Formats: sequence, C-alpha cells, structure tokens
Amino acid sequence: MKNQPDVGLLFTTRIIRLFCYGFLSVVLALYLSETGLTEKMIGLLFTLTLAGDAGISLWLTTSADRIGRKRTLLIGGLLMLGAGIVFILTNNVIVLMAAAIIGVISPSGNEIGPFLSVEQAGLTSLIPNEKRTQVFAWYNLVGSFATATGALSGGWLAQGLQSTGWSALEAYRFILMGYAIGGLLITLLFLNLSPAIEVTQTVSEVQLKKVLGLHRSRDVVFKLSALFALDAFAGGLIVQSMMAYWFHIKYGIDSGILGSIFFGANVLAGISALLAARIAAKFGLINTMVFTHIPSNILLILVPLMPNLPLAITVLLLRFSISQMDVPARQSYTMAVVAPDERSAASGVTAIARSVGAAISPALTGLFFSVPMLFNVPFYLTGGLKIVYDLLIYREFSAVKPPEERS
Repeated sequence: MKNQPDVGLLFTTRIIRLFCYGFLSVVLALYLSETGLTEKMIGLLFTLTLAGDAGISLWLTTSADRIGRKRTLLIGGLLMLGAGIVFILTNNVIVLMAAAIIGVISPSGNEIGPFLSVEQAGLTSLIPNEKRTQVFAWYNLVGSFATATGALSGGWLAQGLQSTGWSALEAYRFILMGYAIGGLLITLLFLNLSPAIEVTQTVSEVQLKKVLGLHRSRDVVFKLSALFALDAFAGGLIVQSMMAYWFHIKYGIDSGILGSIFFGANVLAGISALLAARIAAKFGLINTMVFTHIPSNILLILVPLMPNLPLAITVLLLRFSISQMDVPARQSYTMAVVAPDERSAASGVTAIARSVGAAISPALTGLFFSVPMLFNVPFYLTGGLKIVYDLLIYREFSAVKPPEERS
C-alpha cells in the first residue's frame, strides 16, 4: 500500500480521538447532572451538541476538497480542544450550550465533527478500490477498540478517584481534561500529513456547477442522506451516554461497571466491523448493510424486556457483536458510488444528515427518561425505526453496484 505514513497517521488520530470519545461518554451525562442540570436540560444540551456539529461539519466537509483536507482536519482538532477546555472551566448552562454548538464534543462515544468524512476521503485517495472496504473495516475496528478502552478507562478512573476522596464533580472534570489533551494531540499529528491525502481536480471538474461540493453524484448522495438521517435519528434516541444513564438509574450500577460493560460492547462492535469486509466481499455491500443490521436492532428492542441485569447485559453485548457490520460497508459504499472530487463532500453531507437526524433525538430521550412509564421507550423506538431504514435502503439501492461488484 502506498503512502504508508499518511495511512498510519490517519489511523493514529482515529485511535486517539475515539479513545477520548469513549473516555468521556460514560461520565458525561453524570458530570452534567452533578453540575446541576436536569435530565431535560442534559437531553437538550446533547441535542444542541449534535446540531452544532451538523452545522460546523457541513461547512467544513463540503469545503474540504477545495480548501484542503489537512487544513480541515486541523480546524476540527482545534474545535475539539476548545470544547473540552470550556466544559472544564464552567458549569454555566448558557456557556456550555455555546461550546456544544460551536465545538466538537461527543455525547455518544461515536464519531462527531468533520474528521470521519475527511479522513475516509483521504484514505480512499491512498488505497485501491479492492482494499477500500477492508481498510475501512480495520479503521472501524481500531476506533471501536479505542472507544472501548476509553470507556473502560474513563469509568474506572472516575470511580477510583472518588474512592480516594475526590468528589464526583472533581473526578468527572478530570476526565474532561483528558478529552481536551486528546484534541491537542490529534491537532499536532495532523500537522504531519502529506499532500497525498488531497484530491487533484481537472479543469473540467473545477468548472462543474456544485451544490454542497457535489455535482454528478448529487441525487444519489441526497437520497442516501435522507435514509442515513432516519437511521441516525433512531440511533440518537439511545446514545451511549444515555444508555449508560439508563443502566445506572434502572440497576443502580456505578461508573466503573458501566465502563466495563461498554468496554466489552465496543470491543465486540469492533470485531463485528472487521467481519464486514469478508461478508461484503461475498454478498455485496448493500446486502451486508441490511441483513446484519436487522437482527442487531431486534436485540436492542429486547434489552429493556430482560428481567434482570445479567440478561440485559448479555442481550446488549449480543447486539453489539453484530451492530457495526453495516458501518464499514456503508462508508465504503458511499465512497465508491461518487466521483473522487466529491468524496469529502459526499461523506460530509451524509454524515451531516446523520448528525441532523441524531440531533433531535436526545431531547426526546430526556423527556422519556423523566416519565417513569416511558423510561424504556427509546429502546423500542430505536430498534423499530432502524428496521424501517434497513428495508428502505435495500429497496432503493440494492441494484446500484460499486465498481468492484460490477465485474
């Protein structure tokens, strides 16, 4: 594989970033609760976080192929650093909301900001088509392992600090310091990327009329975006921070145990992403996306129906063991069906659609969680809506093949 240093750098920044997201996600809702925010306010803050991410990321990713992918990644790193610093320094809800809207902070443990779109566009420029899904699978695997390790570390570190006399608020704020340091590290690493990750445009491509950085692939990208928004809206109803909060309230378990649960969950998710490359090579990208996703969502619906904690954890882990098989397939498919100079924009537009879809949901979950009778509803809605998404994407795109499947 050519340009190994750039590929290695992009994998390294992915690992650091996802570690930080996992590190923070287990305690973020607990931290905000300690600062005095109600469940409704926490849900609203998470919604504003995701909404702000959608706006900032849309601007950055649709301009990345024009202003430079490296420059875009550097801006993203600084926004992550800035958001972490603000969350450390204040518990003023207005200031927190402003930082959530402008900065990059992840309530879910998953990717947020412009990074994923631009990094994958850069990787696609560095690798052949035949290796794309496999590389994306490894890219997702290391990210899931990093998130898992971060969740485990953040949860147990917070609990360990409290056991030595720190207050809960002080312990959670220390976790936020680690998040900010991660933003600084990835910014420094992005400085070392070479021009090989950039796209080279011909004169005719530059002259094409573009909308959000798209031209020939506009219709396909917009249709994918609408479907991805539905999937993300469903997923946003039960983001990892809220799921951790659900387990904490329902079963009274501490942050250390929560970290262990989501460590296992994210490790299994990473392995499932790696298996996706083999399945996609045999059955195709769209089939892999749909027929691995439906069972995982049925399992999610079953989690709150379990009569005790061990069974609930078991079903959750079973769900995570197949939950991410669709992700590298989806990402690879999006890169495959658009022109090279549309890749950052296509990935960005679809990612923004996902962010917009997910932005609405946490506020609804906050409302559900505040009503005892509706406490389990987010699990049912998430699973049901995701199954609807699976059926729709199969109907619309099963006949649209990426280049490696046409032969």
